[in-house]
Amino acid sequence: MADQTIPLQTQIGEAFAGSGANAAHINSVLGSKGGPVETAWTTALATPRAGYIPFVTVLRPNLPVKPLTLFVNKADLRGSRHETLTWGAAQAGVATGVMQAVADGIIPAEMVDSLLLIAAVWVSWDADDAALVFDNNAQAMRSALEAGANHHPRIEDILRLRDQASNPFFSR
Repeated sequence: MADQTIPLQTQIGEAFAGSGANAAHINSVLGSKGGPVETAWTTALATPRAGYIPFVTVLRPNLPVKPLTLFVNKADLRGSRHETLTWGAAQAGVATGVMQAVADGIIPAEMVDSLLLIAAVWVSWDADDAALVFDNNAQAMRSALEAGANHHPRIEDILRLRDQASNPFFSR
């Protein structure tokens, strides 16, 4: 009997956690195998470029998370400290956040083998605290997946704040 994929409407999420150099910003794309997310997932994995090395997220070596998660760094790798925080603390945080989302039912456990996840992860070049990088990425990953599953933010909330744009790099 052929393996059946369970269709899932692509879910896109975004979340920010923490503050300062150790904050985390994650964009997530969750979708079914056999669809456009799989094409994006495999293309990104197969086309690393200088400073950007997508890889499969693992909870520990030889134990990838499910759904299979492609970690894509949004900040180019700069030096051994940044590389270690990205591949170490941030990856472990993302893995923890994904598995927490499964444990909490945000991603149905019975669907994990039919899904693929892309996590676009920002780690500041100035980050210096592995524990905070881990905690913030775990929280941001879970929050991004929850936002995607719930189609957040709601348009009413965005419209209400449309004249108050700000972010960690800009405020009026």
